[in-house]
Amino acid sequence: MGKQLLQEIAEKYGAFSKGNKRIADFITEHYEVAAFLTAAALGQKIGVSESTVVRFAAGLGYRGYPDFQAHLRDLVKSSLTSAQRLEVANANLGETDVIDAAMAADIEMIRATRELISREAFSASVDALHKAKRIYVLGVRSCASLAGFAAFYLNLVYDEVRLVNTTSMSEIFEQLCRITKDDVCIAISFPRYSRQTVNALRYAAGQGAQVIAITDSEDSPLAPLATQLLLAKSNMVSFLDSLTAPLSLINALIAAAAQRKQDVVYKNLQKLEDIWGEYQVYQTQENNTETRIP
Repeated sequence: MGKQLLQEIAEKYGAFSKGNKRIADFITEHYEVAAFLTAAALGQKIGVSESTVVRFAAGLGYRGYPDFQAHLRDLVKSSLTSAQRLEVANANLGETDVIDAAMAADIEMIRATRELISREAFSASVDALHKAKRIYVLGVRSCASLAGFAAFYLNLVYDEVRLVNTTSMSEIFEQLCRITKDDVCIAISFPRYSRQTVNALRYAAGQGAQVIAITDSEDSPLAPLATQLLLAKSNMVSFLDSLTAPLSLINALIAAAAQRKQDVVYKNLQKLEDIWGEYQVYQTQENNTETRIP
């Protein structure tokens, strides 16, 4: 669809006004950036008004600029470099308050995720975790923090939780080599999708394991390999990804799993509290007083 859009622009180029030609030139040469610019930011960048950009999209037959932009993003869904992400984010932010912009974007991503998530897939994912012999949690690069968080708390619920915690392809396979049809693999990946995650997930699926994929779209390379697909929206903030919504989804998944096994979780936590207290794992008023230097 995205390539058809560029072809359509080329075919109609001769009939464009001077302003529309400037828009067409920029989109054709820098579509990977234009796809993530607001109409106002795009107009400011090339020296035309926001209304000119909106009319350009309408003139091509789209319902509006957001519809045009959605088709353009098909070309660049996971191809932006870090430098291009920074350029796009700076153009979109402009002079706005970064705190307001970043947090407003996170709020919108959580709202969109709540509406998008399949309750059936979510419930089936909890069922799969409950029945699994072993649970593998996989996420690399920026998603490693999400995987680590998920594995830490799932370990309080289930006995056999294994974090696949390396970026080496050979070591990932070494950690996954015993996965079977009785196991579950939770895989987390967002644009730019990690090839290591996709390859590892292909192996896990090939071994018959249940696959819970946490990603952003049905077009994600994780989607065809998933037994259950849990979608969460992500957003760019500067050159980095906002993973607030995926983290919120993971929180919900852990909470649902713990609710299913609340008696076991309660006993585990009670035992851990005794251990933490005995070995002063956490700072408290009591041990703070005991260790104070006169």
